[in-house]
Amino acid sequence: MRNNPFATNTRTTNQLMLLVCAGLIPGAITQFYFFGWGILINLILCGVFAISAEALVLKIRKRSILKTLKDNSALLTGLLLGLAIPPLLPWWMSFIGVYFAIIFAKHLYGGLGYNPFNPAMIGYVLLLISFPLAMTNWLPTSELLTLKPDLMQSIELTFFGVTNDSLSNISKNVTDIKTLADGFTMATPLDHIRTSLTQGFMLSEIQSQSNENVAFTINSNSWIWVNIAYLVGGIYLLFLKIIRWHIPVSIMASMVVSSIFLSMLDDQIYLSASDHLFYGASMLSVFFIATDPVSASTTQKGRLVYGALIGFTLIMIRTFGSYPDAFAFAVILLNIASPTIDHYFRPKVYGTNITGKKIPIKIMDDNLQKDNLRGNDFKDDHNE
Repeated sequence: MRNNPFATNTRTTNQLMLLVCAGLIPGAITQFYFFGWGILINLILCGVFAISAEALVLKIRKRSILKTLKDNSALLTGLLLGLAIPPLLPWWMSFIGVYFAIIFAKHLYGGLGYNPFNPAMIGYVLLLISFPLAMTNWLPTSELLTLKPDLMQSIELTFFGVTNDSLSNISKNVTDIKTLADGFTMATPLDHIRTSLTQGFMLSEIQSQSNENVAFTINSNSWIWVNIAYLVGGIYLLFLKIIRWHIPVSIMASMVVSSIFLSMLDDQIYLSASDHLFYGASMLSVFFIATDPVSASTTQKGRLVYGALIGFTLIMIRTFGSYPDAFAFAVILLNIASPTIDHYFRPKVYGTNITGKKIPIKIMDDNLQKDNLRGNDFKDDHNE
């Protein structure tokens, strides 16, 4: 079958998925730099689990295994989930999240191209609801760790939950690793701010305490750099035209407008736009998750509405909901609404008027005749 002569993108699904994976590299390297070997272990485990789950379902469905695996969609799902979950998360939790994403969120609906929800986010939400403590306690940055686990210790912590400190010969578990010298278990900046707000502190008080807290400052800066790295990867995808600008721009614009409006109401209890944009998994979600071509809106105007609603929903859940970083919930909720959005913002079909009704043949013929007359007049003037 020949390609459409008007198509400008001739990349295969395999190439598109690999290019998206390449766009994740700056963010993955930055996370590895700040959070250590746990990130690499997550990526390997989730990638292997995703490929194995895909192969298992394809075998059950009696489909071609190698041909389907070559599209790399399962690999991308695994990598996205591996970057979203905390380092040193027990391997069996990663297994549950990835297998649920591939089997229930993807193949239960028919496979790639038929899934109404983003599979990686479905797996993430399942883990977040089922294991909230493990999913919300991130590893402190390597600069703050009292014991910096090497590769072998990180593997032991992931698979067995304990490791042996060769310097002191004392067995330590994941909680000991995540706990700093002052007994404070590190949380993400959004989680720390949210917890402080629920305790009655104002943002100005939290900020002054944070300036004195070296641990919080270092941890916050690491998340800012991680988001900048994913922003670079997202710009790379935009440059290659792998994704379109409509969804990322509308999400960020909606986040900025919503957060500014709330700050105008009370700047002591509502986060600023910069906090929302550069804390948590904002840029990873904006460029690599919300732009999923299957579950997202597909029309140009629909993408703008879809992105704006994601940004607004995200700010509302972060501000008034129970989850500090709620991008997965915002994306899934708008995945449900994307068919309706496309229905009301679909482009006008050639041969119909603005209301979508067909133009009578006589009117079309008259218009064609006028166009032909104009063409003949042009030719006569040109010949003269």
